Amino acid sequence: MRIGELAERAGTTTRTLRYYESRGLLHARRTENGYRTYDEGDLRMVRQIRTLQDFGFDLEETRPFVDCLRAGHPAGDACPASLAVYRRKIGELDALIAQLRTVRAEVGAQLARAELEVSAGMPGGPEPRCELTWEDEE
Repeated sequence: MRIGELAERAGTTTRTLRYYESRGLLHARRTENGYRTYDEGDLRMVRQIRTLQDFGFDLEETRPFVDCLRAGHPAGDACPASLAVYRRKIGELDALIAQLRTVRAEVGAQLARAELEVSAGMPGGPEPRCELTWEDEE
């Protein structure tokens, strides 16, 4: 298939595919007239890359999965290097989740404090102004 068909079937753009090629993740074969051609294996690679990027993997992190597919494995995550990337990503996600839990607890504490002040009627600044003024247009 040519680049336009690959892009359409993979749900991406030809520009993205050329970028993957420039990064060495996708290898096009060339016809006599210079057109790029691809096969079903290339489609599988592009889909693997796109799925991983949807999960938050950066482009370089997809390389072991592509290499695994190129080595003949039917799934790009069946190689030790791919598993290592998965493990590293799980560690990053766990750290982010812990950080978000801490931030959520802090925001929750600030909200509780603010609600207590409001319910106690403590002055915290100027009274809210809810008046609207309209200028007559003539």
